[in-house]
Amino acid sequence: MTGLTGRARIAARCAKFFKNGDFVNLGIGVPLMCVNYLPKGVDIWLEAEIGTVGSGAVPPWPEVDVDVIDAGGQPASVIKGGSVYDHETSFAFIRGGHIDATVLGTLQVDQEGNIANWKIPGKFVPGMGGAMDLCAGVKKIIVATDHCEKSGKSKILKKCTLPLTGAKCVTDIVTEKCYFEVTPKGLVLREVAPGYTVEDILACTEADVTVPDKVGIMT
Repeated sequence: MTGLTGRARIAARCAKFFKNGDFVNLGIGVPLMCVNYLPKGVDIWLEAEIGTVGSGAVPPWPEVDVDVIDAGGQPASVIKGGSVYDHETSFAFIRGGHIDATVLGTLQVDQEGNIANWKIPGKFVPGMGGAMDLCAGVKKIIVATDHCEKSGKSKILKKCTLPLTGAKCVTDIVTEKCYFEVTPKGLVLREVAPGYTVEDILACTEADVTVPDKVGIMT
């Protein structure tokens, strides 16, 4: 992770959670960047709500198949050995607990492991989408987020104020500044990114944070 900053740093740290052969669902944006930073020797199967296991890289425009798109409506691909199936089967994978890990972006996340990533009051959205099912059915739920809003307000809160996507489901939170483990007793600061101190993290985090005797460096 040497030299990485911002959202690339977030994606690279999230990728370190994966084990070889894991079935993983990645949200739109920063989560999808994780595939660019997989540790050596780790190959994963990407599951997408649109109905694929074995989602591949974004194809060059001359090779785009208009029938193969990702959840954001962008061109996608399926790797050799991948599978295409209907929505019912896709959500059976998720709801049945068959996905090992998911990485989700968020608007807010709190010290209880609650996540709010689908609606801002007063703004129209068509619905909660597959994130609701991921929060209910996946074993490891990793939140990948900027530490603060553009205004400077912390996105890591004591209690979410926006409508929840999932309750007490988040297991890990990774920002460009640090990595928190979510435990039954709250957030534990496990790693701090190069260039930041424990004091820096505490100063920009609204949530209560436990600082262990040894805090690692995000690498």
